[in-house]
Amino acid sequence: MSPDEITYLCVLLLSIPVGFLFKNASPHVKQWGGAAAGLLLTLVTCHIHTLHSAITILGTWLIVKITPRSCHFLVLGWTFTYLLFFRTVTYFDLPNPTPFTNAVQLLLTLKLVSLANEVQEYCRAKKQEVASFSSHSAIGVIPKIPSLLEFFLYSYCYIGLMTGPFYRYKTYHDWLHQICSPDIPSWKPMITRLKLAPVYGVLFLITSHYFPLEYVKQDEFYERAFLYRLFYMVPIFFVFRMRFYVAWIFAECGCISAAFGAYPVAAKSRSGGGPTVEYAPLERSTDGSKVQIEYDYETIKNIDCNGADFCVTVKDGMRCWNMSVQWWLAHYIYKNSPVKSLVFGSAWTMLISAYWHGIHPGYYLSFMTIPLCLASEGAMDAGLRRHLSDSGKLVFDWVHWFLKMRAYDYMCMGFVLLTFSDTVRYWRAIYFSIHVLAIFFLILGRVLAARAPKVPRNSKEQKQEVKKEN
Repeated sequence: MSPDEITYLCVLLLSIPVGFLFKNASPHVKQWGGAAAGLLLTLVTCHIHTLHSAITILGTWLIVKITPRSCHFLVLGWTFTYLLFFRTVTYFDLPNPTPFTNAVQLLLTLKLVSLANEVQEYCRAKKQEVASFSSHSAIGVIPKIPSLLEFFLYSYCYIGLMTGPFYRYKTYHDWLHQICSPDIPSWKPMITRLKLAPVYGVLFLITSHYFPLEYVKQDEFYERAFLYRLFYMVPIFFVFRMRFYVAWIFAECGCISAAFGAYPVAAKSRSGGGPTVEYAPLERSTDGSKVQIEYDYETIKNIDCNGADFCVTVKDGMRCWNMSVQWWLAHYIYKNSPVKSLVFGSAWTMLISAYWHGIHPGYYLSFMTIPLCLASEGAMDAGLRRHLSDSGKLVFDWVHWFLKMRAYDYMCMGFVLLTFSDTVRYWRAIYFSIHVLAIFFLILGRVLAARAPKVPRNSKEQKQEVKKEN
C-alpha cells in the first residue's frame, strides 16, 4: 500500500469511533463539531490548498445569494470551471495540490451543485404555496436557504469529506435534527456491513502483490503471449474493485456509527437522494408509548458488492458502483441532457463523469466506451434475448455476465493507466477486443431485430424497467 492509501485507511478507521461520539450529540455540537473535525482534517492533509475549497464555497454562495431561483446551472458551470483551473494550477506557477485536496474538491463539487438544486426546489415550493394559498408537503425540500456560515459547515462536515458517500444538504439537515438518535441502531448494521471488509482487504493485498499495475507499463509485458496479456486485465480490475470495496464499506460504517443517513424503512430511501415517500419520524401507540421503528441506511449506501460482481448487464453494474454519485449523475446530468435520447444522454453523462474524475485521457477513453457497450447490450436484448425461451435466456444471461465483466476489466485499464499512450498501447496489444465485440454485437442485434417478428415485452419486464429508471 502507498503512503496515501494508508492515510486514507487511517482516516476511514478513525471516522467510525468519532461517529459514535456525534451520534447522540445536540444539533449544535453535530453542526459545529462535525465541521471542526472536517476542517482540521482538511488543513492537515491539504495545507494551503484548503483555499481551493474555500473559494469554491464562497463563489457558490454568492451565486445562490444573487440568483436563488436559477442558480443550479450557474453553480454547475462555476464549480466545473473551477475544477479545470484546480487541475491546471501548475500552468499558472502555483503549487500542485495534494491528492487529498483533489478528493475534497471532487466531493465538494457534488455537494455544492446539489445544494444549488435544493435551493431551486425550495424556491419553487414557496412559489407554489403562495399561488395556492396553502402549505405543500414536498419530500426532500430544505426548510430554508442556508446562510454563508451554514454553507461552510455543511461543506466541511467530516462525514464523507474525502471518500464519500455523497449526500444532499437535506440529508445533512435531517441528521442534525434527528429525533431519538439513541433508538437508531448503529452497532448491528455496522457489524453486518463490515463482515466482508477484511476478506476484500486480504484479497487486495495478495492480488496486487502478484499482479502489479506497473508491469503493464514495461516493454517486457508486451513480449508475453496474447492470452496472458488478455488475462492480465482481470486481476487488475479485481484489485481495483477490492480497493474501493474496502474504502466505501468503511466510509459507510463511519456514517452508520453516527446514525448519519438513517431513515425509517417506510421512507423507501435511495442512495444519495434520501427518502422518496412521506414518513413519520416518530410514532406512538394509543397509550402514548413509542413504537419500534425499523431503520435502514440506504441513503448512504455507496456500493453493492454482490450486484457489481454478479449483475448481468453493464447498465445494472453501473447502478451498483459508487451509487451515491450515480444518483447525482442521473438526477443532475442525465435528466438535463441537451438532447433527450438514451444514447446521447448516456454519452453526455459519461463525458461529464470523466471530466469530474479528472483530465487524464484514460478516463475519457474508458467512460466513452460505456455508451457503446450500453447500445450493444440493448441491441442484443431487442434482437435476440426477448425471443428466447426461459432456458435460452438463462444461457444468454450467463454469457452476457461474462462479457460484462470483461468489458469492465477492459475499461478499468484506461482508468488506472491514465495516459493516452499507455491505455491505447494495452488495448492495441489485445486487439481492441471489447470495442470489436461491442460493435459486432451492436450490428448483429440490430440485424436480428429487423428480421425478427415484433414481440411485446411482458408487463412484468416493463414494470421492472420503469422501477429501475425511477
